[in-house]
Amino acid sequence: MIDQSPSTGHLFPPAAADLSSRLLDWYARNQRDLPWRREPTPYRVWISEIMLQQTQASRVVPYFDHWMRVFPHVRAVADADQSGLLKVWEGLGYYTRAKNIQAAARIICAKHNEQLPSSLSALLSLPGIGPYTASAIASFAFHRNVPVVDANVQRVMARILNISQPIKFSPAQKAVHSAMKDLIPQGQSPSLNQAVMELGALVCLPRSPACSSCPITGFCRSLAADKVHARPVLPSKRKSTAIEVAAGVLVDQERILIQKRPPQGLMANLWEFPGGKLQPGESPEQALIREFREELELDIRVEDKITLIKHSYTRFRVTLHVFWCTLARPGQEPVLHAATEARWTSASSLSSYPFPSADRRLIQMLQNEGGPYAGRSN
Repeated sequence: MIDQSPSTGHLFPPAAADLSSRLLDWYARNQRDLPWRREPTPYRVWISEIMLQQTQASRVVPYFDHWMRVFPHVRAVADADQSGLLKVWEGLGYYTRAKNIQAAARIICAKHNEQLPSSLSALLSLPGIGPYTASAIASFAFHRNVPVVDANVQRVMARILNISQPIKFSPAQKAVHSAMKDLIPQGQSPSLNQAVMELGALVCLPRSPACSSCPITGFCRSLAADKVHARPVLPSKRKSTAIEVAAGVLVDQERILIQKRPPQGLMANLWEFPGGKLQPGESPEQALIREFREELELDIRVEDKITLIKHSYTRFRVTLHVFWCTLARPGQEPVLHAATEARWTSASSLSSYPFPSADRRLIQMLQNEGGPYAGRSN
């Protein structure tokens, strides 16, 4: 249910001021010390908001600090080599985010004198900045009185209002935005928006909400109706697809072959160990021999198995079979049919390239002192 006050037409009656005050008081005492909050410049807010997409704040902090050391301003991002940029981003996943940051940075330098624009329309015109991120920059960096609605805010407001419709449906979305507008005191947009976000991150949790510690329980309609655990109403989760993949660590004269993925598609422009998906009825060893021949025109011998790595992405659950490989005919060089580049490199140099997460786990294994690469040669 979504209740409205018939006298005002708003989701909150005059008691909204009391609710806002309680939220702001709680936030002043309980907010986390996060680096982008200490110095909320437009550039820092922008980078933090992109990094925080589908990533927990605690995990983002070291990446954000490192990014700011390497790219302290928009011009540094615009002028960066993309491979180096992706290397700094490595581990955060969803690499399109980093590429969009650079594309937007170049537009900002060319059209906005190296400064992020303050208007929502101008922000929305930049690659990678959608309605949520534009609102966050407008509120946190430019103090615009606009609601900033992320998953935490949706959950808190769905519970306060006891919204029985799916939270992603338009009526529920409109109700949340309207309620947040009612709550924002003039000039306090950054604090109020972040107060609701923080409440969702620390107290009004998805599975185990700490209602006994909540500063606004008297306003929570779902608590009064004993519906807290049923709010928000979420869509059914999409099932992830299981994929089996084989990868080969091809060693020749103490060098390892790596290849660069195409500029479009999944994990674009990242480096990887050659290999591919297993076809029906195919063993990992057979898949490697086929993939090396089809994609690189290399004849290989598949030797010992190094490891088996399981890794989950948003839509895929990957089982990665990894083998040592050698050239069946010495002196062969790769001929590219899918990758954009192939390169022989040392095991110690692998960490200087941006790799997908599963490959990074393999690299750590290869580089560990006394690990499976120790003393390995063909």
